[in-house]
Amino acid sequence: MTPDPTPAPILHVENLSHRYGTAAVVEVAAWTVQAGEPWLLLGASGSGKTTLLHCLAGILLPTEGSVRIAGTEWRTLGDAARDRFRGQHVGLLPQRLHLVDCLSVLDNLLLAQYAAGLPRDAAAARAVLEPLGLADRLHERPHRLSFGQQQRVALARALVNRPRLVLADEPTSNLDDASCAAALGLLLEQARRSGAALVIATHDRRIKDHVPRRLELTDGKAVPA
Repeated sequence: MTPDPTPAPILHVENLSHRYGTAAVVEVAAWTVQAGEPWLLLGASGSGKTTLLHCLAGILLPTEGSVRIAGTEWRTLGDAARDRFRGQHVGLLPQRLHLVDCLSVLDNLLLAQYAAGLPRDAAAARAVLEPLGLADRLHERPHRLSFGQQQRVALARALVNRPRLVLADEPTSNLDDASCAAALGLLLEQARRSGAALVIATHDRRIKDHVPRRLELTDGKAVPA
């Protein structure tokens, strides 16, 4: 029998450059992330980490180069198809959590399913929320939760559609040491449970030693760290 072909990496970046005007904000010659791998994307504030995350998530199309998610190039998708594909295959944990405060915790996750063009599945949403200690908060509004609980809701929302890739933008920057360790452990454990590749963009050196695979942005250029 012919052996199965090697599966495409979850994330493959090649010759990426994104510019605002004539200034290159971020440049990555090549980068590959396989299924189940956690990576840190390091760099000082303003180094281009968020811009690169937005390129990886298909929110921005890079000025030049290629970003493929599980073999699909963002540039080949129209706007609506790109939004659906992102909702189904990429989980994004932004710096500002952007929870919908007029909806309950559970409904925030059901909205993520709906936005991705998936059936609303309350059982699947509960299954993600319960291991995060939110089983008794399903019908609360986000503003009634602590920041740590809100962050867990945002993480559950990022994971509810079982994404292939999870992108977290500065998830520990405003946390004390104990909360930083807890948030990092939560991200790594939940990504491991779902089998997702994980990229954490951070300038928080407290977590550097916990994830061996690292890419660092220096003056917008990616170099091994």
